[in-house]
Amino acid sequence: MKLSRRALMGLAAAPLVSSFAAGQAKRGDMIVLSRRPEDYEMPLEGFLDEITPIDRFFVRSHHYTPRVDLKEWRLEIGGAVAKPLKLTFGEIRRLPRVDLAAVLECAGNGRGLYEPSMPGLQWKYGGVGNAQWTGVRLADVLKLAGVREGAIEVLFDGCDEPVGSMPKFQRGVPLAKAMDPNTLLAYEMNGKPLPASHGYPLRVVAAGWAGDCWMKWLRHVEVRTAEFDGFFMKTAYRHPGKAVPPGTAVDPAQMSPVTSLKVKSVVAAPRTGGPVLVAGKPTLIRGAAWAGDLAKVDRVEVSVDGGGSWIPAKLSPGSRFGFIPWSLAWTPRQTGGAKISARAYAANGDAQPFAQEWNPSGYYWNVVHQVDARVAAAPEMLTREAAPQPGAPALPDGYRGACLTCHDELMMSQQRLTRAQWEREVDKMVRWGANVKPEHREGILEYLARRFPAR
Repeated sequence: MKLSRRALMGLAAAPLVSSFAAGQAKRGDMIVLSRRPEDYEMPLEGFLDEITPIDRFFVRSHHYTPRVDLKEWRLEIGGAVAKPLKLTFGEIRRLPRVDLAAVLECAGNGRGLYEPSMPGLQWKYGGVGNAQWTGVRLADVLKLAGVREGAIEVLFDGCDEPVGSMPKFQRGVPLAKAMDPNTLLAYEMNGKPLPASHGYPLRVVAAGWAGDCWMKWLRHVEVRTAEFDGFFMKTAYRHPGKAVPPGTAVDPAQMSPVTSLKVKSVVAAPRTGGPVLVAGKPTLIRGAAWAGDLAKVDRVEVSVDGGGSWIPAKLSPGSRFGFIPWSLAWTPRQTGGAKISARAYAANGDAQPFAQEWNPSGYYWNVVHQVDARVAAAPEMLTREAAPQPGAPALPDGYRGACLTCHDELMMSQQRLTRAQWEREVDKMVRWGANVKPEHREGILEYLARRFPAR
């Protein structure tokens, strides 16, 4: 894929010009989905923390992390406003300060669990985190500019630049959501300056909504009297509003934008493949639950017999938009396998489903989480033999230049697609600037289909 001049400059850029950029998240034990752009998933153990540490907080980026010079940066407010503004970082910080604990979850969190699979980052459980965000209300900024009559939407734009011919990542929210007191422009995360990977110097916090609306590296806010028709509003991040038969294609015009999160719970301990439990010895089943802005978490129920019976879990207070830690003390009595599940309910009656509600882009996965624990008569160690790794085939002609210029092979290796799906992905990348020569196309497709076949 060909890179724009600005993207190439971004790759060669030095660290951000300001002490505010300190605190860049380390990768540590994160699950790496892509290094360029940055996409990192939190391991299941991360759900044991009510507030997710920055070094374990997942990262989602459509484009490369931009270089931002705070001395030059301004937040522009324009469109259908009485008084267009250009605010410095200092002017923003002088507005009333707000602290809010809120869950940030990628709309595609859980995509890697859908069957059949579909293209996209193959998140499982950890494309989510809960942070203490500090900033100002977006409503306070918009009031300074004066929203004009007839405004219906607020569009966000960041400092990141598209890779090659990819569309610019721009997302908007209805005016009502923009004016909600729980929609912030955050400049701190967990009491520290916002790290570069998380949107320094300013990002949107749309509490209760999926992460596609949480614009990073914010530089422009446009108040609109008509809906924005850019790619990431009219084509991407859309959901049919109901389950469709697996494999069905749905016209984006027949779908609606992804908005409020679904009620959800994850079992953090014990975990599948984790330490063996001991019969007669108490253990603590733990996890976290959260919900969107439609209704808060009401309760969590736990099953230790594969869903045959359910026991109410103990909920910690948590916060309205944050993780709600839960736990259940349990003493296994029988040896062998134990299927442990957790199901969260919202105050409006919504509950996690037991089966997937398939949709074309893999959004909103919130199926009841189940782990397979092992119970023994006495402590023992599990030994695992590493599965033999077949030799990787040689890279086909043209593959490196066409497919590995903008990102590494991690992006491809997590996909498990049919040949027809790979053909559509290759065609899309060509439209976005990938330099796939006609004589190399068949070899590249053959390699992708054989190396990364459908699940």
